[in-house]
Amino acid sequence: MNELAILDAIQLMHAPWLDPIVAAYTSASNVGQLWILLGIILIVIPKTRKIGIAVLIAIIIGAIVTSGLLKPLIMRPRPCDVNPWVPMIVERPHGSSFPSGHTTAAFATFGAVLFSKSPKPLVIGVGIAAALMAFTRLYCYVHYPTDVLAGLIVGLAAGFAAAKIVEHLHGKRNPEASKNRP
Repeated sequence: MNELAILDAIQLMHAPWLDPIVAAYTSASNVGQLWILLGIILIVIPKTRKIGIAVLIAIIIGAIVTSGLLKPLIMRPRPCDVNPWVPMIVERPHGSSFPSGHTTAAFATFGAVLFSKSPKPLVIGVGIAAALMAFTRLYCYVHYPTDVLAGLIVGLAAGFAAAKIVEHLHGKRNPEASKNRP
């Protein structure tokens, strides 16, 4: 199935009550602020400080790969530019489409939480929030499914790398902690 056909099928889900909810949620991460805020909250709580640090590192890694490297390199036009007659519920984003920066930030956060061995409710909650963010990008007609898939992959890789970086740094600061690791 062609990607525009998938996006067009998703457009059939629009409803007057749902559009403002989706627009508000997707806009809450226009510069990653939703995920950055979560990272900061996790840092403030002593028990989750390492997870919060991993989240912020993951977001930075994801942003560098996505916005600094892949978007300028690939320069894929957005679906809303290809089909400009589809009504927009958010402002047309600047820049190219591939990969989705919103999805990258969401899944970088999820990956950092997942690979940092966080409490299960946190992993599940962030996973659901990340999946919803990815879906909003399709619903809003600003990304193709492959943009979202690429953002998911980059984000998870960034989350994994960040979790390993924090684990390594924590082990260097606390040699006893690294000896007790399985």
